[in-house]
Amino acid sequence: MPFFLLILFSYLLTPAAKPFVAPDYLSVVPQAGDGILSILRRYELDKYRCNLDKFCELNKVTLKNNLIKGKKYFLPIQLRTYDGRMIRSSLGIKDYNVALNIQVYNEVMVAKGLKAKSFKSDKVIWLPHHTLNCPEIANKATLESNKAGKPPISENERVDPDFQQTSNPGKRKFPIFGDTYAYTPLLSSRLSGKVYYIDAGHGGIDPGAIGRYAGHDLCEDEYAYDVSLRLCRKLIEHGATTYMITRDPNDGIRGGTILKCDKDEEVWGGQRIKAGHSARLHQRSNIINQLYEQNRKAGIKQQITISIHVDSRQNKQVDLFLYYQSSSELSKKLAQSLHQSIRNKYQIYRKNGRYSGSVTTRDLHMLRECKPIGIYLELGNIRHALDQQRIVLESNREALAKWLFEGLSGQ
Repeated sequence: MPFFLLILFSYLLTPAAKPFVAPDYLSVVPQAGDGILSILRRYELDKYRCNLDKFCELNKVTLKNNLIKGKKYFLPIQLRTYDGRMIRSSLGIKDYNVALNIQVYNEVMVAKGLKAKSFKSDKVIWLPHHTLNCPEIANKATLESNKAGKPPISENERVDPDFQQTSNPGKRKFPIFGDTYAYTPLLSSRLSGKVYYIDAGHGGIDPGAIGRYAGHDLCEDEYAYDVSLRLCRKLIEHGATTYMITRDPNDGIRGGTILKCDKDEEVWGGQRIKAGHSARLHQRSNIINQLYEQNRKAGIKQQITISIHVDSRQNKQVDLFLYYQSSSELSKKLAQSLHQSIRNKYQIYRKNGRYSGSVTTRDLHMLRECKPIGIYLELGNIRHALDQQRIVLESNREALAKWLFEGLSGQ
């Protein structure tokens, strides 16, 4: 057989190479007044420079260019097919935490109304450019797999070990919040990467301070816990990882004025609250420090402890006041910022606009012994008739949690 025929025969037997298919990108038409940055911000893409660079590359524009009304522009979001199994197999990636970030991003887009259906419903995964291509993401340490080789615990399971994923990607179910508030929407991811440890004071056999109201006992631990739960829920609605260190298996967020005193609270991990005062404090600080080290090794830098109590030491009305760590300038700045935020709220909502709450340092165990930046709040005097209104009215407990959230999140 002639040599050239052998070459031709061999060529015909060689499988044809698959043609390169350019990825599909999500396209949008700018809204009135939109610029490049405002569009990226709407789609939660503005935090990473590589998204801006990719937008300019895809659309052959620069940051100086104005967007043309009615024209379609490509976003740095690839449209990838969901295989019906998992994100990792769909995208050909192995990193569990990267896949989790992509899942959360898709849930946020659905919750914001930008994506019509979940990727499990429409079989389309939105893959934001930064998750696989930005150096600041690629170089970020991921959570280590445990010794059994199982995937690391998800953000949701850290908030509540009984977390349940639902069919609605805009909501997650956290039984810790109780039946009424268990379904919790993911409204944004702006607090993603931040960790909060919420220590609701006392609990178990220690009710804390006790006041009397309308013939009923007011137990400090019950009211501190309710405000703490409400704050926790608001933080995770915006992507934060939030640990409720003190936990009650059946209370959840409660309505009404009288929150029944009980002794069934436990601490993170299902441990019974220890009996001795010093033992209880060390139990909580040890749990927080262990979690802090796990998250620190995972590359998480912003970690904050918040201890919430209701005061009883003073025989007078007191406004919400704060303590900070004497050894930490960051703790001081956080407390002062939160203090100013609360002051601003009082000027709006209190008739005379006065606010007398203080912000000082104090040598308290939960400030001294916990490794994260810490602040310690007293919501008022549980034994003073006027201060009692601040905690017995459900609307006031909700307002306190909202104000604390806004102060912590910088709103």
